[in-house]
Amino acid sequence: MELRSLTAGLFKLDGGAMFGVVPKTLWSRHIEADANNRCVWAMRSLLVSQGDRVMLIDTGLGDKQDERFFSHFEPHGPSLDEELKAAGLGREDITDVLLTHLHFDHCGGAVERHGEGYRAAFPKAQYWSNKAHWDWAITPNPREKGSFLQENFAPLAADDRVRFLEEGESPMPGVTVRCFFGHTEAQLVPIIEKNGRKIVFLADLQPSVAHFPLPWVMGYDLRPLQTIAERETFLQESLAGDYIYVFEHDAQNEACTLKRGRKGVEADRLLRISEL
Repeated sequence: MELRSLTAGLFKLDGGAMFGVVPKTLWSRHIEADANNRCVWAMRSLLVSQGDRVMLIDTGLGDKQDERFFSHFEPHGPSLDEELKAAGLGREDITDVLLTHLHFDHCGGAVERHGEGYRAAFPKAQYWSNKAHWDWAITPNPREKGSFLQENFAPLAADDRVRFLEEGESPMPGVTVRCFFGHTEAQLVPIIEKNGRKIVFLADLQPSVAHFPLPWVMGYDLRPLQTIAERETFLQESLAGDYIYVFEHDAQNEACTLKRGRKGVEADRLLRISEL
């Protein structure tokens, strides 16, 4: 099995939204904000290659929305296509696309414009989601409605391109998924086994190294107290199991091992995904 980090670009999000109730005097020690209080975050995708299977986990913003939409986030940096090309691949080489959840910064690149309509951006890929989360996104609540853009995922179901995973199921050998409910309903967190270690692609369960303290929960989370409970339990499991964490949104740090610190579980050794 081979793992490769692909960056589907960088974008900006409000620092207060990313750290919830944590004061700026604390979170600004970890990440710099611009004059509009926005910080730069990654949209990191993970490429998992094994045998004749090439799976892409999450796809970034994509390019379907209009200029006004993108002005809120200022996307920049390399595109997913450029990153795939650097890896010697094209969209047609992807056999599987796993979408951790259907917020626009995680699934926007899954679908592309085609004439007056839309189609799957990866023509030969099987797409993977979770049924409870899919239903949640198709009929969104008022809080998340702006994050669930139907053109990013509904065309996949119309074209019969989606299969659904439940807790503990596997989209390919060596990869299983866990479901978490604090950030959004039934977010999928892939766990990859390689060389006897478990590597966790955290998605929005924990967006960055700075979010290790339990109260440091995003303002975007639907159920913040559940996020804290889920993370507390999973951190203890991860520490005991010597898991490696991979961060989707940390622009500086790709991955880390864990240790017990003075205030709880924290990052130990920072890693590049190419080292895993």
